[in-house]
Amino acid sequence: MAQRRLPKSVFDYLDGGAEAEITLAENCRAFRDVLFRPRSAVAVGSCDLRTRVLGHELSFPAMLAPVGYSRLMHPGGEVAAAHAAGTAGTGYILSTISGHKLENVKAASQGPVWYQLYLLGGREAAEGSIDRARRAGFSALVITVDTPVAGLRERDPRNGMKELLSTSLFAKIPYLPNILSHPGWLAAFLSDGSLPRLENVVSPGKGPMELIDVGAALASATVTWGDLRWIRELWTGPIVVKGLLTGDDARRAVDEGAAAVVVSNHGGRQLDSVSPTLRALPEVVAAVKGQAEVLMDGGVRRGSDIVKALCLGARAVLIGRAYAYGLAAAGPEGVTLALKILRSDVERTLRLLGCPSVGALDRSYVEVPASWPVQ
Repeated sequence: MAQRRLPKSVFDYLDGGAEAEITLAENCRAFRDVLFRPRSAVAVGSCDLRTRVLGHELSFPAMLAPVGYSRLMHPGGEVAAAHAAGTAGTGYILSTISGHKLENVKAASQGPVWYQLYLLGGREAAEGSIDRARRAGFSALVITVDTPVAGLRERDPRNGMKELLSTSLFAKIPYLPNILSHPGWLAAFLSDGSLPRLENVVSPGKGPMELIDVGAALASATVTWGDLRWIRELWTGPIVVKGLLTGDDARRAVDEGAAAVVVSNHGGRQLDSVSPTLRALPEVVAAVKGQAEVLMDGGVRRGSDIVKALCLGARAVLIGRAYAYGLAAAGPEGVTLALKILRSDVERTLRLLGCPSVGALDRSYVEVPASWPVQ
């Protein structure tokens, strides 16, 4: 449905990955390597799907991951997604690359909302965003550390994503036939004022950053371990480090004060040919030794995927494409339906496993390939 509604440039931005898209495919395929070991002849009464993440009780163990350019997918964008997450009893993480003001996103949700930080616009702009997020009531700060430059997502230049974001009508001409063939999206895009600004990247004296191809901006905004020190001075709440695939980096994040880490390869959108996140998860869980909560994203498309990640040690998962397709297809109702599908999947999987709660899941419920590290 999302593919039918969106022009090719926007859909492939959402759907695609870096280079040959090996990691994009492996993120999903890795779940097939993990097999369930159910408990038979077990009557499960009510299933408890609740979990706690950084002190927040979630109705089921999945939060909505930060998805950039969400407002291009649907005018409701981040506000619609945050509202749907809160209504479903779970949390939402707002991307820096967002078209709605962070204050409006927080106000839309009755659940926990975290802010994901890029250093776009430099340190002063980041300090302003951190202060705004603190005053608005965001409960955690997510630092993404796997984006020193933007990955080579070959679908984007092929489809004219940069041209779509430019102000030049001439540059858009080769891609207009495809854009015009999606009149519903185009009408919503134009009625929303066309290209929004990055409302949460505000440099002093310059106003919000233009919604441009952020690749060049990211190249000059690399997050280092040293940056976590001045960020900790500004942000007194929990810090989550996102974008780790090795035990060494996970331990370093804990040493730098992270309350949680996210095993993530950016959905296969950055460095291609890295480990799928499910395979990297056990190494990170073993490395942090309970000193930080471990979350995971990448390749989660079914509730059974969520259950497998929990069996391997994740406290919860972050879902990106799994809800963004719904947002692109039908706005807030699409996000709500995506969450209902996943929740139903998780409950059915638990019942078939003979497990009464997500808190009772452990390694004994799955069989993992012997070739995987940290058995």
